[in-house]
Amino acid sequence: MTYKKIPISVQQFMEKITSLCGSEHLHWAENFNAAFANTLLTTVKRYDDGTTFILTGDIPAMWLRDSTAQIRPYLVIAKKDHDLSDMICGLVKKQFFYINLDPYANAFNETANNAGHQDDKTRMTPWTWERKYEVDSLCYPIQLAYLLYKNTGRTDQFDESFISGIEKVLTVFETEQDHQHSPYTFQRFDDRREDTLVHHGQGSAVARTGMTWSGFRPSDDACHYGYLVPSNMFAVVIFDYLVEIFQNVLNDTTLIPRILKLKEEINEGIQKFGKTLNRKKEQIFAYEVDGLGNAAVMDDSNVPNLISAPYLGYCAYDDETYLHTRKTLLSSENPYFYEGEFARGIGSSHTPHNYVWPIALAMEGLTTKNRAEKEQILDQLVKTDAGTGLMHESFNVNDPKEYTREWFSWANMMFCELVMDYFEIRVIR
Repeated sequence: MTYKKIPISVQQFMEKITSLCGSEHLHWAENFNAAFANTLLTTVKRYDDGTTFILTGDIPAMWLRDSTAQIRPYLVIAKKDHDLSDMICGLVKKQFFYINLDPYANAFNETANNAGHQDDKTRMTPWTWERKYEVDSLCYPIQLAYLLYKNTGRTDQFDESFISGIEKVLTVFETEQDHQHSPYTFQRFDDRREDTLVHHGQGSAVARTGMTWSGFRPSDDACHYGYLVPSNMFAVVIFDYLVEIFQNVLNDTTLIPRILKLKEEINEGIQKFGKTLNRKKEQIFAYEVDGLGNAAVMDDSNVPNLISAPYLGYCAYDDETYLHTRKTLLSSENPYFYEGEFARGIGSSHTPHNYVWPIALAMEGLTTKNRAEKEQILDQLVKTDAGTGLMHESFNVNDPKEYTREWFSWANMMFCELVMDYFEIRVIR
């Protein structure tokens, strides 16, 4: 079952945003309404078993990461709309069905149809669209399950499938703290070096740090160094969610010692190994490290990234190390920071040079307390939509009519979340 029309609660919320925008920000409202409706009408598929499948957009598969971000803004309405809450709960159940199938996979097929990258050299199944192991792909479903609980009081998402999925997540995170003993390898034989892991699919060498290894970034591009710091930050945050869930909701403390041990070790790893110096010799968070002395001073558009640290809940917005990091990454010191005639912001190795991402621009707005900055970013986003009324994956800073991906739901909903944030409407966490 798909949505044939917009639910009344969602329509009323869109009308509320339109009213808040007024004549001064009419274009924000137009883009918001188009994007907020688009995700429900074009990406959501509901099934008789109560589960929900979310298309990423123009790719016929569901990403664990993207699907969470696509649905997150609807949480502010779900408390008063039980059917919308059911849809979100159904997504959580589908996500944990997939995690139980393979916690190393990042994207899945709607059915066991053998679609996707079946020629990759890794342990593929008919359900698997892609098996690029990414730490954030396991964090996002936990975040959604928790936020559904916090925003609606709902707890039926914490079922046996959830518990067994969490056990698998913990096992993978523990295993990947010492990646040399991991069963996971990945190779893809195409022309993009970012699509495969070096050393016969094992990735570059790493030393133990306490952090947990990730093969790929949230961009689905291979990590240069194995410890992706923003994804480890995300893991630290979701461990607190898990303690609250198991302690206060499930009344089951069995897994809590493992959770707390992982949280402590990973956070210590971030603090000891996950920092470096910028050109001014200020201490900043590195994007990636290997525990052998190498560190990447950069940020990528895809979330979790370093810019998103306070949005995720890892640190305060005014944390000194974060502020130094943020200033560094929004400058030419970040090799993926681009500035042109129509925009300035962070891009990605995943897209062409000089292409910035609306997701990154939205996150820049979501992590500033300066309302004028939020306004400027929102103005920039609507002016660079190439007349489509929707966001794209990325666009050329010197010609917004040159963009990648016509239909990208994650970007649409990040724009919507920033509009909501501007008017102080936020998901409870």
